[in-house]
Amino acid sequence: MAEDTQKLWLQYTRTKDKAIRDRLILTYAPLVKYVAGRVGSGLPAHVDEEDLVSYGLLGLMGAIDRFDPSRDIKFETFAIARIKGAIIDELRSLDWVPRSVRSRARDIERAMADLERVLHRAPTDAELAEKLGMTEDELGDALTDISRSSIAALYELWTISGSSGDQVSLIDTIEDTTGPDPQGALAQTELRDALGDAIARLPEREKLVVTLYYYEELTLREIGDVLGVTESRVSQLHTKAILRLKARLSGTAARAALET
Repeated sequence: MAEDTQKLWLQYTRTKDKAIRDRLILTYAPLVKYVAGRVGSGLPAHVDEEDLVSYGLLGLMGAIDRFDPSRDIKFETFAIARIKGAIIDELRSLDWVPRSVRSRARDIERAMADLERVLHRAPTDAELAEKLGMTEDELGDALTDISRSSIAALYELWTISGSSGDQVSLIDTIEDTTGPDPQGALAQTELRDALGDAIARLPEREKLVVTLYYYEELTLREIGDVLGVTESRVSQLHTKAILRLKARLSGTAARAALET
């Protein structure tokens, strides 16, 4: 199978034949199903996974058209970011997230940033709740609401806008000696390093959730089994980690965008 797929890539690279492209799409269609399932696991029940698959197929097609088999990168790695991006872009365009949830997420993000500047550490739930004028239970409920609409999650933090207007994922930061825009590549590297540092400074349980979810690719339920907590608690920890990272990286991302 691997040899057959490699032959398809060689033929498609040489001819750009539509029939070969269609065969590649069929070959990698299960990858779209996998990504759609992971994205959909954190979404409200009314979001149809089949719709997510349809959105993801557009990302797969774009990935096939842009992939360079001569680079030392697995296609699956290259494609996942673009499949996720296509799904997230379409969900954003539908704008189904309630305005109140967006506002609450911004409030929590700002409160985290303000407290970290004062405390020089990550605030506790009690400190964060007090800053927001709510109880810890109310904070937990707010995080749960946000987690159900947090479609972009860490994926957004791993991308910046290139000079061409495209979103550039970390996979694109691998050195390409033929690529233009060295200034943009430097900005990508700086943002990647800033993200790595921000993850390293997360509270231990949040860092573990991020590591298990994004690097080990465990589901939230599986992470709950590892930590001995409920899936909803893992979802809250994940949401806090995302908001904390966004707060820490907002300045870095703005500088990177200005430099590209």
